[in-house]
This record gives sequence, structure tokens and C-alpha cells, in this order.
Amino acid sequence: MQAPAAAVVIALLVSASAARAEQFRVDASHSGIYKAAGVPVLHGVKWKFKTGAAIVSSPAISAGIVYFGSSDHNFYAIDESSGRLRWKFATQGRVTSSPAVSAGRVYFGSYDGNFYALDAANGALNWKFTTGGERRFSARHLHGADPAAEVMPDPFDFFLSSPAVAGGMVYFGSGDGNVYALDAGSGALRWKFHTGNVVHASPAVANGTVFVGSWDSYFYALDATSGKQRWRFKTGEDPAINNQVGIQSSAVVADGVVYFGCRDSNLYALDAASGTKRWSYSTRSSWVISSPSVRDGRVYFATSDTALVLAADAKTGAPVFSLSFHKWPFFSSPALAGDLLYIGSHAGKLIAIDLQAGKQAWAFQTDGAHKNGPAFTKADGSPNYDAAFSDFFYDDLVVGVDRMMSVGAVVSSPVPDGDSVYFGSWDGQLYAIN
Repeated sequence: MQAPAAAVVIALLVSASAARAEQFRVDASHSGIYKAAGVPVLHGVKWKFKTGAAIVSSPAISAGIVYFGSSDHNFYAIDESSGRLRWKFATQGRVTSSPAVSAGRVYFGSYDGNFYALDAANGALNWKFTTGGERRFSARHLHGADPAAEVMPDPFDFFLSSPAVAGGMVYFGSGDGNVYALDAGSGALRWKFHTGNVVHASPAVANGTVFVGSWDSYFYALDATSGKQRWRFKTGEDPAINNQVGIQSSAVVADGVVYFGCRDSNLYALDAASGTKRWSYSTRSSWVISSPSVRDGRVYFATSDTALVLAADAKTGAPVFSLSFHKWPFFSSPALAGDLLYIGSHAGKLIAIDLQAGKQAWAFQTDGAHKNGPAFTKADGSPNYDAAFSDFFYDDLVVGVDRMMSVGAVVSSPVPDGDSVYFGSWDGQLYAIN
């Protein structure tokens, strides 16, 4: 329990920051652009905080507190300076949603099928909303695994939808196929919109419109007030083995264009008002799970199997640069601060890229990478999948994914704040490095 004086101080700090919402990828439009000095030169670990399971959730930082969820079923509030626990809140499922903090409340979803609003200062429950229940995307013969006729949940469906807060509303997607809009103060349902499958992408909100993709392979634009569909855009499909389909990437809205990645191996740029395709960038058979960022006329994004960090012209999609990282996939989304781009890798690394020079500035290895990396890494630095996957039966696929992630994979998206960068790892730790 917090001492009364400390609780008052925290409450005042939270109140002072209530004019803005701190949320997944900075703001409701998911810009991914941070006003922070960041870490041009890596010195080391400021602190690290150990939870009981993998951290998939990306942190949100407000009033000197770092908020995030863990697969150990808990949601945490950590002191930004010291890494000391302020409070934690227990749910009945994994918390792989990234939080939003606004007006003294912190919002997030859990695999227990509930969406929570807590007091940001002390973790007390303000309200919770029960959805139709969470589930992962499922399909027959998923990724070509046996038995071919069996419906299988996707072991790469790591994330839950993260909330966007705008105009007194909080928006999020659910495994029940719905996009929800709740009153941010009371949790009352304002509207819900049903798609054809799981919605684990995070909604972006701009100019009175909610933009979000579904695993039904459609990308939607919804009226933020009523939930009425304004338009939808059909992405590609791969009916043969049911893995090159659907949208996990969360969109970013910039200069009248909405950008998002898809498992059909494309990054899309659509006109935000009409849904007309401006251009698409083919990654040639590699998913785009990572969410893009747009700054100074360039769109930055990353690929999974081909392990590329790419920059393209935001207006035309023409390539600007491409950096390769030994075939270790990227599911983490880029964060831009100053001249650096920060992104997490399945290799158990946080990587900083110098955008002026177009090359890696530094890389930080997690404890999981130091401990387990050698067993699952080839001599050339690429993933040793043969050491992780014994067979292509579905059960072996699940075990193999967990083995590969045991290298301290960073699927959490980094958050630069001040002179530090904060991110979670599959090794169960939240890292603060500077």
C-alpha cells in the first residue's frame, strides 16, 4: 500500500499530465514519433524489472510512471527513475495489450475477455467492460502444419488490440471480431462494429475516423462517433495454407494518408478520406506485422521473415533504404526520436538505427539473448530453426515458437523518454537503458 503522502504526490503528477493521452505509439494517430533525446550513444542498463512471464505489451509513460502488462496476468506501474514497483493489478489472463493513459486513468485489455480502466495513481479499478471473449486467429492447416484438417490457433498471434483514446472515447478491437467504442469516463458502450474475424490490430483515430484492420483481410474506416462504416479496403489472401492473410499491423495516419502492414506481404498507403489505394510496397513473401511511422516525407517499417528495416517515400512508395538483420523477424514497431529509429528484434535485441547515415548505431542484447541465444543462432548470426523445430506437427510448431522466443525476443515496441528507452522482452523483464 502506498504511503498517503506518496499517493498524493502521484495523484498530483497524474492530474498535471491529464491534458494529454499517452498511448500506444504516442498518440491516437499512432505516429511513433517521440519528443525525447533518446540514446544516441548506448551506455547500459538504467534498471530492469522482472515479472513472472513474457512482456509483449509496449509501455506507456506518464507523470514519471511506466505502465505495462505482462503474460503473468498482471498489469504494472513502475517508477520511471528507479524501476521500483508502485502498484500492480491482477487480471485473470495474459495482458498483451499496450496501455493508454488519459485523464488520470489507465486503459488496457486482457486475455480474460475484459477491458479495464484503473486509477493511474493507485491502480484501483474504476470500471471494466466485458467483451464477447478473447481468442486467437485460427485456421485449418495453419502454416502448413499437420494435421491438415485441424483448426489451429495461430502461435504468432501475440498481441491484443491496444486502446486509442480520443474525444472522451476509448476504442479497441477484440478477439470476438468487434471494434468497440466506450465512454472513457464510465465504460458505457457507445457502439460496436462487427468484422468477419479477430481484431487484434490497434485502432488509429484521426479527423473523426477510426482506422483498423481485421483478420478477415479487410481494413476499415469507421465514423468515430457512430461506428458507421465509411469505407473498407480488401487486402490479399492465401487460401492454400492460411497464413498469408489478415492484418496484425496497426495503422498510422499522416497527411491525409493511412499506412498499415499486412500478412499478404504488403505495406499499404490508402487515401484516408476515400480508402483509395495510393500505393503498396511488396515485401516479397514476408509479413508486415510491425506498424509503420511517417516523418519528413518517409515511411519507416519492418518485415518478419526477411528481417528488413525499410524506408520508403511516403507519397510514392519508392524505396529509400533497406537494412538487413540476419533473418531474425521484426514484430516490434519503430519509434523515432531525434536522428534515431529504435526497434525490437526476435534476436533478443533492441536496435538503434542512425537515420541520417542509414546504418545501425548500436544494439542492446537482453538477458534472454545472452542466456539462450547461442543455442538457437547459427554461426552466420541467423536463426537456427532446426534446433527449435523437431517436426511440423502443430504441437511441435508451438514448442518451436516458444524456443525461438526464449532468446529474449523483443516484440514490445520501444518508448524513448528523456535520455532513456523503455521496452519489454520475452524474458519477462522490462528494460530501461540509457
